[in-house]
Amino acid sequence: MSVSAKLPNASGVKTLLPQMIAQKLSFILPLDYQDPAKGTIEVFARSLVHKDKQHQDLPWLVYFQGGPGFAAQRPVSHSGWIKRALAEYRVLLLDQRGTGLSTPVNATSLAHLDDVAKADYLTHFRADNIIRDAEAIRAILSPETPWTILGQSFGGFCVLRYLSVAAHGLKEAYITGGIPPIGRSADEVYRATFKRVLQKNRQFHQRFPDAASLLAALQQHLLHHQVLLPSGQRLTPPMLQLLGIHLGMEDGPEAVYYLIEQALLSTPSGERINPLFVERFGQMLDYNTNPLFSVLHEAIYCEMQPSNWAAHRIRAEYPQFDAAPPAPLLLTGEMIFPWMFDCFEHLKPLKGCAELLAQKTDWPRLYDTAALATNTVPVASAIYSEDMFVEMEYSLETAKQVANLKYWLTSEYEHNGIRMDGERILDRLIAINRGTSLR
Repeated sequence: MSVSAKLPNASGVKTLLPQMIAQKLSFILPLDYQDPAKGTIEVFARSLVHKDKQHQDLPWLVYFQGGPGFAAQRPVSHSGWIKRALAEYRVLLLDQRGTGLSTPVNATSLAHLDDVAKADYLTHFRADNIIRDAEAIRAILSPETPWTILGQSFGGFCVLRYLSVAAHGLKEAYITGGIPPIGRSADEVYRATFKRVLQKNRQFHQRFPDAASLLAALQQHLLHHQVLLPSGQRLTPPMLQLLGIHLGMEDGPEAVYYLIEQALLSTPSGERINPLFVERFGQMLDYNTNPLFSVLHEAIYCEMQPSNWAAHRIRAEYPQFDAAPPAPLLLTGEMIFPWMFDCFEHLKPLKGCAELLAQKTDWPRLYDTAALATNTVPVASAIYSEDMFVEMEYSLETAKQVANLKYWLTSEYEHNGIRMDGERILDRLIAINRGTSLR
């Protein structure tokens, strides 16, 4: 396998950030490691080091972003988990293949392919190849030394894939809100998460007593008036329900409430939609901007079986989400439905390949349970008991299957805890892994 690396800034110029020095790295890697003849892709990563440690020989910590289909965070300040990590590591923020500054995946980049070719291409963007990329990059940046990894949400799924097939490349591993449900089908996952979403809806309405009436008024307006989003697509009540993805985040319920309370305006000519609402609604959903999330989300749960639009089928078991007025409009969560590929402008061209991927029966296995049962890499994980996206019971089931994994079960945080209090969370996980007291 031929792997190369290049610096986009040929002059070696580095970016200066508060207390940090950042550098852009770009790697040319195989699309398909089993068949290099299929061509290459570019995978981008950004390295960070504390300005006072730039000349020190520090170990690496690689960050795997959640998603799938989202780029690594863009560092702004010396704070959060990055601050804690930079106390002893160089940090590598990996734009997983298809995201950020890596070779993009979107309707435009795939426009030259038919549906079958698009689907075949996208099969190479799951955790298995993300970890192959990581090991190829390690062979360049840290060939003699295993490195440390941190995975948030789907990034935690990547961590367990790494432990399954390339544990020799790892010194330590950390997971926040992302232990995969090994042995559980996509149907089981969504059956559990729909229950969680119902719970989050109840909590939302308890906190904001007028939310039900606000949503009802907005639903009626959408049923009787054409409301167009900036992209030109019509906003429908099922699309409105997708805002529920924020109910599982710290500060998410507040963001949803403050949006819907200003959705409608009373004018002399009648009730009108607030332009501010229309603009911000689009900004709160990522389906147009991060299509890989929609196309491959259910596939992250698949091993030798199709997803067959699991969330869509399981939703039928919870008729509360489709009840007609005057029943309350309930918001949904991190679910992908086939009708979304008819609604979101940048998903429409991917509808055919999404259907093929939903029917794919031969997804390779992602986890080696025998390897995990004999794992020797220290692993520490934060499991959030109130997590709307990753079912706690399934995380605990998997944790029992992974040797040398210790976990911290807490109700203090929602799914995005690492963004809200990352310095404390990572510090605690490091202490758990090393058997030391908190700093």
